[in-house]
Amino acid sequence: MAHDQTAQQITVFRSRLRDDVAEEYFVLADELLERARSIEGFVEQKVFVADDGERLTLVVFDNEAAHDQWRTDPVHRAAQQRGREEFYDAYDVTVAAADHRHAWRRA
Repeated sequence: MAHDQTAQQITVFRSRLRDDVAEEYFVLADELLERARSIEGFVEQKVFVADDGERLTLVVFDNEAAHDQWRTDPVHRAAQQRGREEFYDAYDVTVAAADHRHAWRRA
C-alpha cells in the first residue's frame, strides 16, 4: 500500500534517561528542537514525563517528506548515536501516518 504524502507523520519516542544523564542532554534536545522547527512541515513536539520516569516525546510533521528530512538529518543522526552512547538506558520509536483526525475546542 502506498503512503499518503499528505498524511501527518507522528513519531512516538518513548525513552528512559540514564540516572547520571548530564545537563548537556537537555541543551542538545533544545538545539535539536530548533533544528526540527526549521524544517518546512514541522507541526509540533511535546514531551511528557510519567511518574515512573519514562519520557514520551511526540513529534509531528505534516507530511512524509518533511518527516524523512528530519529522520535523515545528519545532526539529528549524530545526536541519536550520542543518545545511545551517553544519555539513554532504553528507547522505543514508533512512526505512524495519521489516517484519521478529529479535534474539538470550546469556543
